[in-house]
Amino acid sequence: MKRMSKKECVAMLLAGGQGSRLGSLTRNIAKPAVSFGGKYRIIDFSLSNCVNSGIDTVGVLTQYKPFVLNSYIGLGAAWDLDNAQGGVHILPPYMSEEGGEWYKGTANAIYQNIDFINNYNPDYVLIISGDHIYRMDYSKMLDFHREKKADVTISVMPVPWEEASRFGIISTDLEGRIKRFTEKPAEPDSNLASMGIYIFSWPLLRTALIQDEKDDTSDNDFGKNVIPMLLEEEKRMFAYQFEGYWKDVGTIDSYYEANMDLLLPHPEFDFFDDSRRIFSNSDFYPPHYIGLKAEICNSMISNGCVIEGEVINSILAPGVFVGEGSKIEHSILLPDAKVAKDCHLRKCIVGEQASIEDYTVIGMDEARLDQQEITVIEGKSMVPEEGCLEGEKGILQDSIA
Repeated sequence: MKRMSKKECVAMLLAGGQGSRLGSLTRNIAKPAVSFGGKYRIIDFSLSNCVNSGIDTVGVLTQYKPFVLNSYIGLGAAWDLDNAQGGVHILPPYMSEEGGEWYKGTANAIYQNIDFINNYNPDYVLIISGDHIYRMDYSKMLDFHREKKADVTISVMPVPWEEASRFGIISTDLEGRIKRFTEKPAEPDSNLASMGIYIFSWPLLRTALIQDEKDDTSDNDFGKNVIPMLLEEEKRMFAYQFEGYWKDVGTIDSYYEANMDLLLPHPEFDFFDDSRRIFSNSDFYPPHYIGLKAEICNSMISNGCVIEGEVINSILAPGVFVGEGSKIEHSILLPDAKVAKDCHLRKCIVGEQASIEDYTVIGMDEARLDQQEITVIEGKSMVPEEGCLEGEKGILQDSIA
């Protein structure tokens, strides 16, 4: 392999997880490829952050059902990541002379790509995930890492105490040096959560990955194994406090909430900030069409949508169709979903290319909106099928034809 020109920092984007907590939304595609906010996919945020931070070399580690994700990323031109001296690279598991295996964990995924990183001989490696919604300047985190002469820097932010057990929890001293790291503790002693964003000095990370791989008892995971190992070795590890909007959209509830956050009067996350744009590869749809009898209130309507009915407080991804007489409330319709005439949907997530037939009523129970369950319609499904269908949460009611 021809050695590329040296890079100060290379980003490795973990995008191979199954995302089982998103249920039917990830039955056919990888979690980072799930549609978000109409025209975007979840991976757009991490890729755009790299470009906006001056990082032009990104390895995307894929594994679970990667076809849609691979096709979407393509050559990386949508994010200006198609340059010859770096750019975006899809990195699936592969066979070597010693054999091959699936990525066993987050650390093992990076370990299997040591040769890729060595080819750029970077000073630093940025590890990020493809399943978070946020806008972040990684160059500021890198400046902090250099200023502290750190071996490892972990981006953190406070979370509500009741949610702390979902995260890796960090305790620091007054200087910000990490003293303790506990992965998803049952009884957290801090609410300072790891965002799963790490900067490592590359020589140290390479040594740690090789050491971790030799440990037969390891899960080969950064949070469970590598970070605690480096803490025990008393490496210089610091917490970088992030201020801004950040959402882990790994569950149906958090995915729904993050989408609905976009419809607030003054949303924390602003898609329309041109200074740090979120780039997308979803610009091939025609303009949206609003019919004569259509009504739209506080909603995001993407290109290629055809609206003949009523849409309230909802997000419609590209290519969605809403038929005449239909009413969509507090819902998220993913790309190319079709809702026929005289339907009523409330607090639903409708998967890609799903088809809702005439007169279908979904989610119209008597509970208050904040107490109502979210109903998820699987992508490419037809509803109702033989009268009714049970969803991820809630029940799709019988057709009222």
